[in-house]
Amino acid sequence: MNSAARAECLAGIRAQIPILLGVVPFGLIFGALALSAGIPLLETQALSLFVFAGSAQFITAVLVAEGTPAFIIVLTILVVNLRHALYSASISPYTQHLPRRWKAILAWLLTDEAFVVASVRYRDKNSAHTHWFTFGTGLTLWAAWQVSTAAGIALGQVIPENSLLDFALPLTFIALLVPLLIDRPTWVAAAVSGFSAVLLSGLPYKLWVLVAALLGVAAGMVAELRLTPAEEASR
Repeated sequence: MNSAARAECLAGIRAQIPILLGVVPFGLIFGALALSAGIPLLETQALSLFVFAGSAQFITAVLVAEGTPAFIIVLTILVVNLRHALYSASISPYTQHLPRRWKAILAWLLTDEAFVVASVRYRDKNSAHTHWFTFGTGLTLWAAWQVSTAAGIALGQVIPENSLLDFALPLTFIALLVPLLIDRPTWVAAAVSGFSAVLLSGLPYKLWVLVAALLGVAAGMVAELRLTPAEEASR
């Protein structure tokens, strides 16, 4: 790793640290919730180690507690995590030059929080070493998720089920979203996806997540096509 790559990696680590304030509480809650759902200790930690997807892990814990068949659990997780295909499509233009091993690593570490931080970096400063920024921010999040899950397992039932920590992650995502609202297309995409998520929240298998995301993307694309020459020049 040369000095430029090291600098990008450290920048990625620093960028992710403030976000951990909203992520770590959810790791704690997941560890406790999975144990109460009947998932053994080692399997609970393994979910964080190898799945590394907060929403998928919470859904797994809830469905296991309800005795849901494994096929339904896997299908539900697949639907909920289809949003990662959108993340990959957004970042792929910046990673085309990378070898497959790098693409595999970055894909593994690509979560909601890592995507937002990395996409801002790619937009503001894209260089031959920016993938090290993405690696640093993703690895920091992965490590924190392991530690917080383990702590949640250790604390067990000490964490209240209806804790105020439940607000931590939504507030974190709001803080991540606001800096990205830089023009009309992004505002339109955010507004449409937000209203759609509320209106469609009753859809089964968490389909509202995917549908709202797709509607937001479509609305943003339409707004992008309708930009005036003056707006294009100011971007």
